[in-house]
Amino acid sequence: MSKSECRNKSEVRNPNQQQRVPWVIRNSGFFRISDFGIRISLILFCAIGFSFFLDANCWAEDAPITPTSRIDLFNGKDFMGWTFTLRSNAEPANTFTVTNGVIHCTGRPPGYARTEKSYRDYKLTAEWRFVKIAPKADNSGIFIHIKAPDKVWPACIEVQGQHGRQGDLRMNGGATCKGHETAETKNADAQAPSNEKPPGEWNTFEVECSGDAIKLWTNGKLMNEIAGCTASGGAIGIQSEGGEIEVRKMVVEPLKR
Repeated sequence: MSKSECRNKSEVRNPNQQQRVPWVIRNSGFFRISDFGIRISLILFCAIGFSFFLDANCWAEDAPITPTSRIDLFNGKDFMGWTFTLRSNAEPANTFTVTNGVIHCTGRPPGYARTEKSYRDYKLTAEWRFVKIAPKADNSGIFIHIKAPDKVWPACIEVQGQHGRQGDLRMNGGATCKGHETAETKNADAQAPSNEKPPGEWNTFEVECSGDAIKLWTNGKLMNEIAGCTASGGAIGIQSEGGEIEVRKMVVEPLKR
């Protein structure tokens, strides 16, 4: 075999043999990234970006649950199924605790505990009380229809718990309802005289959420009704806003048709 034939034969590649391509090849001042490197980089970029998206939005993207039977949001033992958002990323255990089957909230700092799951078309019953009140330490509430992102305060509708204002419904974080579309009108005042109990005694909130309409009873008395709400479902929460409170019951049930 001649040298020329040998050289030509050595230059013939096996079609099944993969060509090795370096990660980056320098050529006349330009860089060429291999196809393999591009694919790996894109996969890693997408995976990291998707994980951040899930952390911030996954809970809100879940389809809201419509109860078909009673669901105890609080199991009487711990905060399984709940998550927390507090100002300055404060430690939740310093604000929310469970003792003897009762949730205790110090009211400091501002923030909330909310369910990890979202709900719609339900009746919510919450039994709660002020442990004590003082000037600027007499406020709390129950959040419904909470939407992402978690922040202080989130987009939601607040069942007002402030002493002397129970029966009000308040639009937070950009949420609105018919007749309450602006910052000046975001509070839907109670439509009946107060029916709340003194600090230390248990209050019962019953809230019916049906489509874009909400009805509120305080201790058995119809206090408020709103409709045309921008949200018809979302997470449910307990507000921390100055007042020291306890909660012993939070359940959702199917609406009576």
